[in-house]
Amino acid sequence: MKRFSHGGPRRFYGPAACRASRVALVLFLCGACVLGAQDFWFDDAEDGALAGQRGLGASGELTSELLIFPQELRDNAGAADWGNFVSAKLNIGASGPGAEAVLNFKLSPSTLVSSASGSLSQTPPVIDELYLRVFLGPLTLETGLRKLAWGRADIQGPLDVTNPLDYTDLTKAGDTMGRKIARPMIHASLPLGGASTVEAVFIPSFQGHRYSLDTDDHWYPTAITSGRRDRMIDDLIGELGRILPSMYPSLVGIGADMKTRAAGLTSSDLPDTRGLEYAQGGLRFTTTLGPADIGAQYYCGHLFRPAFTLNGADDLLAAVSANPVLIASWTTSPPVLTPHISYSRYHQMGFDYTQVIFDASFRAEVAAHITGDLGGDNGDVYNPFLAWSAGFDRDIVGLTFFVEVDESIRLLNDELGSNAALDTEAGSPLTTTALTTQLSRTFFQDRLEAKFGLLWHIEAGDVYLMPSLSYRVDNVEAVLSGGIFAGRDGGELSQYRNKAYIKTALSYSF
Repeated sequence: MKRFSHGGPRRFYGPAACRASRVALVLFLCGACVLGAQDFWFDDAEDGALAGQRGLGASGELTSELLIFPQELRDNAGAADWGNFVSAKLNIGASGPGAEAVLNFKLSPSTLVSSASGSLSQTPPVIDELYLRVFLGPLTLETGLRKLAWGRADIQGPLDVTNPLDYTDLTKAGDTMGRKIARPMIHASLPLGGASTVEAVFIPSFQGHRYSLDTDDHWYPTAITSGRRDRMIDDLIGELGRILPSMYPSLVGIGADMKTRAAGLTSSDLPDTRGLEYAQGGLRFTTTLGPADIGAQYYCGHLFRPAFTLNGADDLLAAVSANPVLIASWTTSPPVLTPHISYSRYHQMGFDYTQVIFDASFRAEVAAHITGDLGGDNGDVYNPFLAWSAGFDRDIVGLTFFVEVDESIRLLNDELGSNAALDTEAGSPLTTTALTTQLSRTFFQDRLEAKFGLLWHIEAGDVYLMPSLSYRVDNVEAVLSGGIFAGRDGGELSQYRNKAYIKTALSYSF
């Protein structure tokens, strides 16, 4: 049976566990800067991509869209939400001898509202990226708010660990880079000769995935908020009923009252992750061996998905077991149980590979994640796990076909508890597998493109279907797309089965 506590990871696995990796990152950055300092101003144009160049440039996109939820329109047309009727992207870049600056904006009615409202993020969403890139001889150094892609997977594979994702708009599920949340970081890249490169990244704080916390929002994730809370309370009531079988009928009513009175999840329930104890960092090496590109990386960070248990649930069960009379007070004054939310720290070691075989591009990643739950018996922390991703894309008779499989495999699964109030992974399957496919074809000299995408969570048995049709003439594009959710109850996709949508968009790029 799993052992539970809210004391967090073991002392061995606290912030000091990453001290050696942070020191290594600092030494790498300092040494690389010294190596490149003598060529800072690029006497030779080949030393930097912007050597001797000066300039200021801008590009962007203006989009007008209409988002329709047929079920919502049918039930209450007066309260229909038409989405962001207009939005814009603006990318500004400035370059000079040996350096460049990048500032990217995302503007829409929703981003102009305070970012703390109904979101797990405190980062101003108007700024998409803001960073400085400096060329120090062979070294490229970037610092600022940055989106970084590691690994080879087309979707977010296990090695793409630096940026959390925004889940507040599932109509943009296919745009992985667009959904990434920029984080403050220092990133360095140093070529080692030939096709080999070593990278280092340091992220001084942490942010998890962004979810909507507004219960009226289309993409409110009940599977990890109110649904998760209700399940934790049900499991706690069930355990108390086993301790006191005669009280179980009244306990069921008490549990229903607790759910009604429980406060909704807000950003204040989350731990403050802005301090250096949440600092993250890693090293990545890539090279070419014959026809294959390979990579290896080490990363020390926190899992983006929060871990949920109930504060004091283990102490409560122990107290009731020792003194059953305590439960009698619940009939008149049921407690309000608050969630215990944390982000599990982990060390990752991983490898990736890509190669073109028979005109198909194959990609694969594999990684081991070692969390603080080294015995598999701490319910507040995710178990260690393995993760892999494999996929390919190929043009077949005019069709472009893409498929990718992503899977995680929990280790120490036999120590997993069965009570969701005490174990964040209670009741979850040993493996979590997702299949992503996309079939597309262009017509009329590539002006018209038809796509069909599918995301299938195999163990959960839920699915997301994404058809779209787009037509482009010069810099103007018209898109008609939709989304359909289906599957068994309780899945993270099937919870949106009444949120099928149709979206039309007209955009101009400049």
